[in-house]
Amino acid sequence: MPLPDRAAAQSLLERHVQDDYQRHHALMVATALEGYAQHFGEDPELWYLTGLLHDLDYELHPDAHPGPSLAWFAEWDYPEELIHAVEAHAYGYNGYSTEPRTRLAAALLACDELCGIFYAYRKLNPVPYGEMKPKSLRKKFKEPSFAAKVDRTVIERGCEALGIPVPDHIAHTVTFLAPLG
Repeated sequence: MPLPDRAAAQSLLERHVQDDYQRHHALMVATALEGYAQHFGEDPELWYLTGLLHDLDYELHPDAHPGPSLAWFAEWDYPEELIHAVEAHAYGYNGYSTEPRTRLAAALLACDELCGIFYAYRKLNPVPYGEMKPKSLRKKFKEPSFAAKVDRTVIERGCEALGIPVPDHIAHTVTFLAPLG
């Protein structure tokens, strides 16, 4: 099966993910990855769909994530680049130790956890993502008690692999998430 279009991928997400936060998180990561794809001159559809589907199995299989998704993606004959990125984004969790070998995998690492900080920041300061102040987000990034479950080392690992300093990554993500309001 070829990579689905956005509508089919959204339908797939809605079948597997019922939690509103998880659906919003998937959309945030997809939108951020699409922004990076355009920034780097990569395939925006592949990057968007990778972000949208990266946690497809998390709600039903948190202790095995992303194993079930990886099996599904292989069965559905999705691109190896998507499969690798989803596997690499689980580095350090549930026994996964795949390092990011592609720009897409590095971007997923950098964006996934950072979107958690953006979401938590918006809960406290209800402003559109595109109007968030990078300086304020950088300050929250440095506060371990803020969005305490967000693993900052994963963001840093992704940024390092992507070749972008964390402050620049935060500023880019503000811009990339602006379409979400």
